[in-house]
Amino acid sequence: MQKLFLLLIFFMVINFTSYAQSITGKWYSFDRFKNRETIVKVYKIRDKFFAKIDSILQKEDIGKVCKKCTGKNKNKLIKGMIVLEDVKKDGDEWNGGKILDPNNGKYYQCYITLEDDNLLKVRGFLGFSLFGRTQYLERVVN
Repeated sequence: MQKLFLLLIFFMVINFTSYAQSITGKWYSFDRFKNRETIVKVYKIRDKFFAKIDSILQKEDIGKVCKKCTGKNKNKLIKGMIVLEDVKKDGDEWNGGKILDPNNGKYYQCYITLEDDNLLKVRGFLGFSLFGRTQYLERVVN
């Protein structure tokens, strides 16, 4: 009975730590004034990670389309738009994919690190990571 209890505790700890070290889930993004702007949902398909705009939190932005986007995203609603594609886990970092900035319609290379269980660091850049922008996302905790 004691072994069964210890085994149960072990699996609970493993399950909790694997969730804590994952970028999957819902995350708040912020505007330049530190206001919550959107909720981004990060999900995994096979060994790649993707993200889409799940909710628009600013009333004035609800119903906006990506006017500056090209291709499949041109004039599409920002809500529901896939903004992160083909990112793979590489050690303590996720990289190799691309990220879309709906404000200017451009794609950037990116890498992501989990700063702590509830803080995601997303760095978008062109060419070298030295030349880019970092945004922090905060996990939505229910």
